[in-house]
Amino acid sequence: MTDAPTDGHALLDFNSPLSDAKSYDLIGTLGPLDGATVVDYGCGWAELLLRTVEHAPGATGLGVDDDERAIDRGRANIAARGLGDRVRLERADVTTWAADPADVVVSIGASHAWGGTRGTLEAMHTRLKPGGRLLLGDGIWDGEPNARALEIFPREEFLLLHELVDLALATGFRLLNLTTANRDEWDSFESRWCASRERWLLDNPDHPEAAEVARVVDEHRDGWLKGYRTSMGLAYLTLARR
Repeated sequence: MTDAPTDGHALLDFNSPLSDAKSYDLIGTLGPLDGATVVDYGCGWAELLLRTVEHAPGATGLGVDDDERAIDRGRANIAARGLGDRVRLERADVTTWAADPADVVVSIGASHAWGGTRGTLEAMHTRLKPGGRLLLGDGIWDGEPNARALEIFPREEFLLLHELVDLALATGFRLLNLTTANRDEWDSFESRWCASRERWLLDNPDHPEAAEVARVVDEHRDGWLKGYRTSMGLAYLTLARR
């Protein structure tokens, strides 16, 4: 028997609803990147950061996250892809990490660390050079949430898309690009999150923790399909610091 899974990230490329094609589209909006310094706050295992640096000769990257398992996975990927001289990851609190202002900063799904979207935008503004680019990935309401969705996410947790853009403009940015996660990206993300546990359950039906693992994945799937699937979105904004 193998140990029960403690997260659903094993089968994910990114810890957000993001396809391969869209990841490279987003990287393209951040240019020029040759020789740029790129810092990802809340990088997870830093797959988008690694792709960004690979995409641009001379670019260097720094990723900061407090998740030890994710940082270990990212460092292994850095070594496997021969990027050790251009990318480093630090396990730390993103809100207190001190770094020189960068050419590009990334914050995807990490707004909770700064207490919300406004705090994140204000923090990223101070961590960018004038004219630098921010790639912000943030949750939005993309439809009217039902009661089940609101049990999981309070209504005030997310803005509407136009409200998010207005807030970015009000906190010192200009909008260069906007896109949102589509239904296929969301379904792939949620399915793979669940599948890491489902595959473990198939291989370990008699494990003493099997019932608890099944409860976790069933609850997550119900929240997704019966709750926020039709109302929660995720927007990717490429912003320039004024």
